[in-house]
Amino acid sequence: MQSEGQEGRGWRARGGVSKESGAGPRAGRGRSGESRARRDARRGRARAPAMGPAARLAALLAVLAFRAGDPAEVAARGDTFSALTSVARALAPERRLLGLLRRYLRGEEARLRDLTRFYHKVLSLHEDSATPVSNPLLAFTLIKRLQSDWKNVVHSLEASENIRALKDGYERVEQDLPAFEDLEGAARALMRLQDVYMLNVKGLARGVFQRVTGSAVTDLYSPRRLFSLTGDDCFQVGKVAYDMGDYYHAIPWLEEAVSLFRGSYGEWKTEDEASLEDALDHLAFAYFQAGNVLCALNLSREFLLYSPDNKRVARNVLKYEKLLAESPNQAVAETVMQRPNVPHLQTRDTYEGLCQTLGSQPTHYRIPSLYCSYETSSSPYLLLQPVRKEVIHLEPYVVLYHDFVSDAEAQTIRGLAEPWLQRSVVASGEKQLPVEYRISKSAWLKDTVDPVLVTLDHRIAALTGLDVQPPYAEYLQVVNYGIGGHYEPHFDHATSPSSPLYRMNSGNRVATFMIYLSSVEAGGATAFIYGNFSVPVVKWPTSGYTSMDRNSADPAAQDLKTKVLAERSWRSPLAFQRSQKSKTRVREEKGEQASGGGPCQHCLFLANGRQGSGL
Repeated sequence: MQSEGQEGRGWRARGGVSKESGAGPRAGRGRSGESRARRDARRGRARAPAMGPAARLAALLAVLAFRAGDPAEVAARGDTFSALTSVARALAPERRLLGLLRRYLRGEEARLRDLTRFYHKVLSLHEDSATPVSNPLLAFTLIKRLQSDWKNVVHSLEASENIRALKDGYERVEQDLPAFEDLEGAARALMRLQDVYMLNVKGLARGVFQRVTGSAVTDLYSPRRLFSLTGDDCFQVGKVAYDMGDYYHAIPWLEEAVSLFRGSYGEWKTEDEASLEDALDHLAFAYFQAGNVLCALNLSREFLLYSPDNKRVARNVLKYEKLLAESPNQAVAETVMQRPNVPHLQTRDTYEGLCQTLGSQPTHYRIPSLYCSYETSSSPYLLLQPVRKEVIHLEPYVVLYHDFVSDAEAQTIRGLAEPWLQRSVVASGEKQLPVEYRISKSAWLKDTVDPVLVTLDHRIAALTGLDVQPPYAEYLQVVNYGIGGHYEPHFDHATSPSSPLYRMNSGNRVATFMIYLSSVEAGGATAFIYGNFSVPVVKWPTSGYTSMDRNSADPAAQDLKTKVLAERSWRSPLAFQRSQKSKTRVREEKGEQASGGGPCQHCLFLANGRQGSGL
């Protein structure tokens, strides 16, 4: 037996009945089938008269923000979530919206002051019981007010002129706003962080980043400013998962939304798209889809307390009761939710374990062959300024060079790349496609763009002995990771005979030179799956090698690339993919993950490895 469900994506279309779900909460802005005005009336409040100018503006912005817009414009401004530089740029249009709001409020405040003056003027005449209508002046003004003044007040154009100016201003800003796909991408990013670092949803809603394993609670990140989520925020995250049929993630976020809405029930936030009824409706059906009929029944009954006229939910209650009567064991059976493995990644657990704990990374005192030294590579270029070298791993051979680029060089490289950043893609046959398992933006830079890149090329060539000029090397690739940005375990070199690299005279990729351009506030590392170790993206000491912090795990790197992590989450590095012909080929899987932070000008030199990168 099926319950009534939902179809459609986001809040765009009013869906009908899903083949899989039956007929549950509808997609779109229907708010569980009940209009906002009707619910307000049922709750005993008249919505329009109670709204002040700020509330009306917030309502307008909330409605306009969900407009789909022109598809070409959406594509042009999309993927904001995939790079933190793009997220940071989104602050500018919001500042413009704040300016519009400020002007609107000032206009409305002036209009309301004038209305208040008129109100008290007329009220004072009515409060004086001795006001004689026989006074011809008072009689005249009474008739004038009723025939003219009140008409002017009621039909004043000032309010519509204020709101028209606001709408016009919004339309000018609208093309610079994130698309709805960015909201979905940002929500999926929170779920990704939740999974990789085993974060507690209730803690995230309070602004706390904690890993909870049994009775142990570990603080992973302490933001400078504590910021909590609202019930509507949590509902939006849960609904993205709900629309994907991912009830493993939908349920905890919708549960938190229900909890927060219950605590603030009766209060109205104009900017909210959802309500307690919406959260109860979606959570009930998510539980039903997950096999927990009893929870679905209890939540649906609670829903009917607030919206007793909803026939769809009433029918669901009858169906749930019938199911429990036919199978009493369902009332006590616990449903075990399995986390979906969408990319079917066999090394996912290993990858995420390295992101959480750095795996079994060896220490120098236990393995004497891992050492620190000053490196010149017998190059005259490095004799006067040798590079600080730390051997991280022998097979695959991974070396960390400290302070490889200066703050000024890192800033120049980031500045050169930022205007050209586009969504990162992966090879799929003859095509290059964006994928969920690689969330970042990247740009390719030729050394002719700036002398800094020429200097960097000379330094890399002197250190590695490799020819960094095409066709032996690819151009510098700068990558910036976004919210929960990552690159799941992958090989940097081509592994498929259909890859275009096999048809190039320069050969396959054989080495990766990756430069971290910034530290990260939390997480961030390059994880080597089969080697069972990871290299954190942290600002290392510049005066010695004895106290190297190894306390974060998220990956970033690729074969034959110079990847550079820039400020915040330039978590894709400046990847300089160097396709050298080599007799030696070492294969290692790697993953990447990233966050934000300050300068961290260090680099990894990798000999053909497979790795993963992440959050």
